[in-house]
Amino acid sequence: MPAINEAIIVGGGIGGLVTALSLHRIGVSVRVFESVEEIRALGVGINLLPHAVRVLTDLGLDDELAQTGIPTAELCYFNKFGQRIWQEPRGKLAGYLWPQYSIHRGRLQMLLLRAVVDRLGQDAVITGHHLTSFESKQNRVIAVFQNRKTGAVLPSYEADVLIGADGIHSVVRHSFYPDEGLPKFAGRILWRGVTESEPFLTGRSMIMAGWRDQKFVAYPVSPEAAQRGKSLINWIAELSVKGEVPPRSDWNRQADKADFAPAFASWKFPWLDVPKLIADAENVYEFPMVDRDPLPRWSFGRVTLLGDAAHPMYPIGSNGASQAILDAKALADALAGNGGAIEALSHYEQMRLEPTAAIVASNRKQGPERVMQIVEERAPNGFDDLYSVISQQELEDISQQYKQVAGFDRDRLNANAKPQQGAI
Repeated sequence: MPAINEAIIVGGGIGGLVTALSLHRIGVSVRVFESVEEIRALGVGINLLPHAVRVLTDLGLDDELAQTGIPTAELCYFNKFGQRIWQEPRGKLAGYLWPQYSIHRGRLQMLLLRAVVDRLGQDAVITGHHLTSFESKQNRVIAVFQNRKTGAVLPSYEADVLIGADGIHSVVRHSFYPDEGLPKFAGRILWRGVTESEPFLTGRSMIMAGWRDQKFVAYPVSPEAAQRGKSLINWIAELSVKGEVPPRSDWNRQADKADFAPAFASWKFPWLDVPKLIADAENVYEFPMVDRDPLPRWSFGRVTLLGDAAHPMYPIGSNGASQAILDAKALADALAGNGGAIEALSHYEQMRLEPTAAIVASNRKQGPERVMQIVEERAPNGFDDLYSVISQQELEDISQQYKQVAGFDRDRLNANAKPQQGAI
């Protein structure tokens, strides 16, 4: 028997919905509360690493993932001239038992939402409920909600535990750390869009070009476009800027291409025309690159944090959504064990706090993308011979070290695991 009977999850994003599925699987009754009136397929592309795909496969979602995402074939790093620095296979092509997927964040969220409603019932997801406060009484947690649109105070709910999966601006986190302040701004802005174009490289490649102060990322996210011989390319243009973190009201706002496109005007590579991708995008959205400092603890009695509420990190190394999914599994495993709710939440924290803090720290140092910065510093005008700039061993070491930090070292992940049926 699980350590609890009922759970409240605050936040209907990827982490919150996977947590709902994971807790339901071990016999816990779950309600998910979401601030918005309607959960819609918003956002842009993300990548799911094999260890996260393993969790979703164990939840029986492998067929839906295969229909919704692109199994990533390779990851490539290039300099600003389009010269290749590093190339490695990904997912099953790299020997993992599970794929890596490039997928539209909103479509993944809707896939998870459908699964929650199908398995837990329509009443398991309650929208239009913004958490305002909570308190613990007699082995229960009571949560108080408000409709943010109308300001109306809504009926309170109670459960054995409350899980704050409410993002980087988490109300739950703020209640424990009221003086934390704004997220930490990296001094870089991301402009994101999607463009239908011709496939590039393998047609399932994820590429990054540039260096710390100027970078371009691209990968396909639509199986439907691939079936038509096209590629719906999710792309990110990134530049270093001066100033403080933009006001929260400006996050995810529609942007003017003139703010960044000129910096990429010459980035016409033989295998990808970056200026054309930007020009052909219908809409472009702007995001600041932000994170928060790692916390000393997540769990307080019968309340804990998960996903971006616990460990927001820079979008480097494809780890944001993947780590939230790993949180969900760890939390379910802890609650499925012997002991009470408080002990289980403490055990979950012990499993996940230090590993995620290490990823936050590594991402602040550019994680595996350090290879692009090293090449920019050593060969700012390009190179004739890559290995006169950086050795193969140095490249391999940086790649492998990050896999170990982020928990997807292939041999360790595959150890004692049986191959799963489903997507290739």
